[in-house]
Amino acid sequence: MSRILTGIQSSGEPHLGNVLGAMLPAIEMSKYNESFFFIADLHALTTIKDKELLKKNTLTTAAAWLACGLNTETNILYKQSDIPQVTELMWYLNCLTPYPMLANAHSFKDKSEQLSDINAGLFTYPVLMAADIILYDAEIVPVGKDQMQHLEITRDIANKFNYLFGDTFIIPEAKIDDVNMIIPGTDGRKMSKSYNNTINIFSDEKSLKKQIMGIVTDSKNLEDPKDPKTCNIFQLYKLIASESQTQDLITKYQKGGYGYGHAKNELFELIIHKYEAIRKQFKILVENPRDVEIELEKGAQKAQKVANSVLKKVKANLGLM
Repeated sequence: MSRILTGIQSSGEPHLGNVLGAMLPAIEMSKYNESFFFIADLHALTTIKDKELLKKNTLTTAAAWLACGLNTETNILYKQSDIPQVTELMWYLNCLTPYPMLANAHSFKDKSEQLSDINAGLFTYPVLMAADIILYDAEIVPVGKDQMQHLEITRDIANKFNYLFGDTFIIPEAKIDDVNMIIPGTDGRKMSKSYNNTINIFSDEKSLKKQIMGIVTDSKNLEDPKDPKTCNIFQLYKLIASESQTQDLITKYQKGGYGYGHAKNELFELIIHKYEAIRKQFKILVENPRDVEIELEKGAQKAQKVANSVLKKVKANLGLM
């Protein structure tokens, strides 16, 4: 059994890309491993400056994890901000992290043309991520391809600490899901809140249908045969549907007389049916926030025990105690 750690930012309600690409695979892995799941509300502060929005996003993110089936009896779900040890460890790691390493990180480099818009939190984002991981002796971290660089930074920092101060941290390994590595958005790019191309399966039916109807397609006529390989609707459909459903849609595309509007409706109905129980449970949890808070508080207590143990070893090896 391995120890796995997964985090997701509280930057809004998790969308289909989060659910398929991170949450459901991580929950599946948690059935066979010891797993830590945290709501990255400290990371969210690099972009969110609205108190009520941050609280709402934290609630809906935690509710989504619980609604998707996370077992908090056998796993640990907590808020990043409930573990002050992570920011203490971040400072120690900051003192070891070379400036060029952070300057070359994608989280900074992609926005470096507008330096006036970048805060120090964004610049040191990879160091906080490193602290999130190695504070809990995580052995495996499920990541998307775009997060691989940050995990490599984590490994480099942990190895440097171990070299300078003695064996302290476990060096984590990446776990990449080759199937759901990149979930396409409504415009064909990676599904992301920053691109405004997401599908939120927790939306009410009217809003959900509007999002799906906004999927970008080519201009082929109803009667024309269509290529599923180049269709954004199909790329999403096949990630959710069974093999027989997927093959049925391919046949309809190739035969012709089947429009993109029909395909969007099928995708909508598939999402409503497949995620009916998850959507219902999510609504119940959001309407009862104290139930969610209790789960997070219980998780924080468990996480604190591990964090205290690791941080004690860090401080001893640094000569701080």
